[in-house]
Amino acid sequence: MRVLEETLPYAFIIENVYGLAYKGKDEGLVYLEERLKKINGEKKTKYSFTWKVLNAAHYGVPQVRERVFIIGCRDGKKFIFPAPSYSAEDTKNSDELFSFESYRCAWDAIGDLDDSGEAPFPSKVGGIWGGLLPSIPEGKNYLWHTNRGKGKELFGWRSRYWSFLLKLSKNMPSWTIQAQPGTAIGPFHWKNRRLTMREMARLQTFPDDVEVLGGTSNVQRQIGNAVPSLLAEVLGRELMLQYFDVESTQELKLLPPMRRPIPAPEELSPVPAKYKPVPVSERAKRDEKLAFP
Repeated sequence: MRVLEETLPYAFIIENVYGLAYKGKDEGLVYLEERLKKINGEKKTKYSFTWKVLNAAHYGVPQVRERVFIIGCRDGKKFIFPAPSYSAEDTKNSDELFSFESYRCAWDAIGDLDDSGEAPFPSKVGGIWGGLLPSIPEGKNYLWHTNRGKGKELFGWRSRYWSFLLKLSKNMPSWTIQAQPGTAIGPFHWKNRRLTMREMARLQTFPDDVEVLGGTSNVQRQIGNAVPSLLAEVLGRELMLQYFDVESTQELKLLPPMRRPIPAPEELSPVPAKYKPVPVSERAKRDEKLAFP
């Protein structure tokens, strides 16, 4: 808001985590709107303030990623957010949702990189639990090994973060790329490894000529904190049309191609012998110590 006040651009766009708009916890969002009203009063501007939580996957990004976007114009014109490429409400179940023609999945984004030779990040998957990853199906997480899953009863139901031992599925969008994941936090590749820099960049729809520099944690943080380039392209085009009357007739440059057919899921490995089911009473005590708020 300081930069906006000093530069007074004709239009602006702000992005932040979707928690900014949580009902009852939206004081940050309220602050931004009040700050903008103050700028309008002091600078004699008429900045509009339009916000919406967008899921990047609804616009062709091969990643489920929800973020708040705030867009405004100096002459007061309200921004109309573009309609999704499809509506989840139009589908009856997850299979239909993920087979929608314009939906992009993880295979579309990184399928051609499967044997590219680029080294994955050199950190051990999952620490003491990493050996379980090959026994978890694509698109599943640690819940596979609970009393409600179909694996071994090794964990209590919902006793860990959703992204704990989370594995990508070829025929679904990726889950959100994390900025600072722990050793057991995914999403992991269906080949039971960490994603490479290029794979994460593809899931964020970065152009292939973008190189993210720095050490492993620095690269992960930069990519995980970024706005998907395709979503920026979609919003940028709409902003140009609504505020500058400039319409683009070209195809979206950063929309991943559809790669078909999608290969079958990888075969599962048996659970290593060292992972023995824990009695319910002991598991409850252990999960209570490991539980996350």
